[in-house]
Amino acid sequence: MIGRRAVELELVAVGLLLMVQCSVQLRKTHPMHETVDRVNENGGPYIGIVMAYPTEEMALQTSGLFVCNSQIPWVDLAGRRFNIGKIKNVDVIYVMTGEQTLNAGITVQILLDVFDIEGVVHYGTAGSSNDSLSLGDVSVMKYVAFTSSWKWKEFESKKGKLPELIFGAFNFPERGENLLAKVEYTPSQLYSPGKPMEEIFWLQVDSKWFNVSTQLQDLELQQCINDTYCLPNRAEIVFGLRGSTADIFLDNAAYREFLFKELNVSTVDEESAAIVMTCLSNGVPSIVFRGVSDLAGGGEKLLSSSLSSLASVNALSVAVEFIALIDKENTVHDHQKQN
Repeated sequence: MIGRRAVELELVAVGLLLMVQCSVQLRKTHPMHETVDRVNENGGPYIGIVMAYPTEEMALQTSGLFVCNSQIPWVDLAGRRFNIGKIKNVDVIYVMTGEQTLNAGITVQILLDVFDIEGVVHYGTAGSSNDSLSLGDVSVMKYVAFTSSWKWKEFESKKGKLPELIFGAFNFPERGENLLAKVEYTPSQLYSPGKPMEEIFWLQVDSKWFNVSTQLQDLELQQCINDTYCLPNRAEIVFGLRGSTADIFLDNAAYREFLFKELNVSTVDEESAAIVMTCLSNGVPSIVFRGVSDLAGGGEKLLSSSLSSLASVNALSVAVEFIALIDKENTVHDHQKQN
């Protein structure tokens, strides 16, 4: 019986090993199979860098910080270009996901399945729903939630467990009843290695990586859009806030205020929760840096494209310095293990 149990355990171990090996490989018939194998054999493990918009990718391309691999500069998979190279001598692979949660989740899953990735850094722009966050600031969020997953409830139904958006509270000019009733926010179903499925509303970025990022508190950010216009306040990095992700571009003052008051949400975007959740499901650390490019309907609109560029540059600056810090932390850790 003991011998049989030992054989069963050995088979389980072999199966797990094969799963791990397959997770960083394309099927052998795929035309990019050999190229991907060379990428994983010749470099890495890599830091994965993901962004959603062309403006965010342009910030990296024009910075001169990314040095592409001379032998295999990129790999095209599923309509996405995975760029291979280094930032500050750290092996990285960056990819633009495209907008919204579905694109973001698919892209990150491909990144993790195909390449040898030790963690994912996500940077980009966001709207601010917190009046204490100014244009150009960078939020290093600690938690993020999907806020477009709702249970649409019956008229005059009982209050649920999670926050609710009651439409009648926003009737104008007077509050009152509304046949649309209300929606209750619903949790996400998180599947992760070695755990049963759990329903969770707030998704947490990797705590170790978050703690490392706080060393960047005094990093100087860009304040001027051009030679003639600078932001009135010095851009800052703000740590530990909560973010909201939805397949909605928010440009509404009332809903902006609701998110902040009811959910304590400080930034709104369309991808972060999908990226964090995909990483949690794969047991891979992740962190998010979002530069404030607009006020989500809460203020005057000015120079939106220029502000988006500035917010992208500032978010990228924090992400790049974080990558250097993580590489330093890993080097110290490896040295301590050897001793």
